[in-house]
Amino acid sequence: MSADSVSDLVSRYGGNLPRYTSYPTAASFSEAVGAQDVENWLRTLPVDLPVSLYFHVPFCDELCRFCGCTTSVMRHEDGRVAYGDLLREEMRRVVALTGEQRVVHHLQFGGGTPTTLPAASLRQLMRAVRTFFRFADHAELAMEMDPRHVPQGYPALLGDLGFNRISLGVQDLDEKVQEACGRHQSFAQTQSCIEQVRAAGVTGVNIDLIYGLPYQTVDSVGETARQIASLRPDRLAVFGYAHIPWKQKRQKLIPEAALPSSPERLAQRAQIDAVLQAEGYQAIGLDHYALPDDALAKAARAGTLHRNFQGYTTDSCPVLLGMGASAISMTPSGFAQNIPTVASYARSLADSAELPVMRGVACTADDRCRGAIIERIMCDLAVDLSANYIPGNPGPDGFAEELASLNRFERDGLITRDGSRIAVTEKGRPFLRNVAAVFDTRKKELAAASAGKTPTPRFSGAL
Repeated sequence: MSADSVSDLVSRYGGNLPRYTSYPTAASFSEAVGAQDVENWLRTLPVDLPVSLYFHVPFCDELCRFCGCTTSVMRHEDGRVAYGDLLREEMRRVVALTGEQRVVHHLQFGGGTPTTLPAASLRQLMRAVRTFFRFADHAELAMEMDPRHVPQGYPALLGDLGFNRISLGVQDLDEKVQEACGRHQSFAQTQSCIEQVRAAGVTGVNIDLIYGLPYQTVDSVGETARQIASLRPDRLAVFGYAHIPWKQKRQKLIPEAALPSSPERLAQRAQIDAVLQAEGYQAIGLDHYALPDDALAKAARAGTLHRNFQGYTTDSCPVLLGMGASAISMTPSGFAQNIPTVASYARSLADSAELPVMRGVACTADDRCRGAIIERIMCDLAVDLSANYIPGNPGPDGFAEELASLNRFERDGLITRDGSRIAVTEKGRPFLRNVAAVFDTRKKELAAASAGKTPTPRFSGAL
């Protein structure tokens, strides 16, 4: 693609867009949905419906400037132990509503850095999980880790507790980039962490990389990708840096003048893609890669890939029970998010017998229809508007406005159309969120509601 054509595409398809890890997206969450709504949703789940579990630990040993997550540094061991107790209490309340012994397909600890939970706390929590739930055969148990801060004995602990996947943040290996981001992490630290967990029997390894950071170049991101590929992680997630200083104050420390432009970001993305595919990785969806024999790659080829708040996944469960400060839950009836700050989350559990829900959104029939379309676009780079996998599908005639909006995408070579089937081209892969957004009526409603105003941007940059 020539520089002129890239600039033209950027000017036409730039702006801020959701990442579409859910639909409706978090921008539609409001306090109109509260604890009683969520409790009713959980009480009415069919008894044989499997679930997945997510535990959010909002603590880190150090804060990275680029991070958009709600995290803090918790130095005191007592505070970390107390938070583990809160997770068990919230889970107990959830299970009182859902019933015990539901089958779990996926369990994930995220953050923050969940390995900041003391070993004894994690053992207690996992003991409670296995008391309340039953793991399916071949269930995935995943833990996020920081290679710079691996507590002594923790890899062996994860193996003992049955974890079979870890996810490591690397982001970039260039020292100048690391200095600007406040995250110093050597290749040797990452390699050592992977070797330790693999020796403990944790076989699945994910690594996160980021492009669009200050001082990154096409050559430097390519070199980081090559070095990380030499460690043969099973999967990689390659995210574009989301500069949202209005939401995350620590990002104000990022030197904005050193951030690459949108065309430069696209060039960096393309370089990482070229390196990883040359190393034998399969491109998946918008921003993931996997070795061909990995379950994620197999799901992508079979058309059974899914997308949720943890990104691309093989998890097909319609219920995700999120526990912890700011954790998000998903049910067939809607989405809900917990109180985000640890202090308020703790007070809620202490002062009330309800779930610590702050906000959410109930799903309509139209949401479910459009959510299915958006998920298939994000996962398969294609959707058939006549397909019966779309609940309440009105057929192509019900999307006349959207189909008209796609004409410019087709002219620009970003999609192709064959009858009712829409397919995103390789040229269009970086613009996947733009294609999905065509079917997002919630975003259009938010835009209409703020017409004539100058609201704070709700989303990260599209490119």
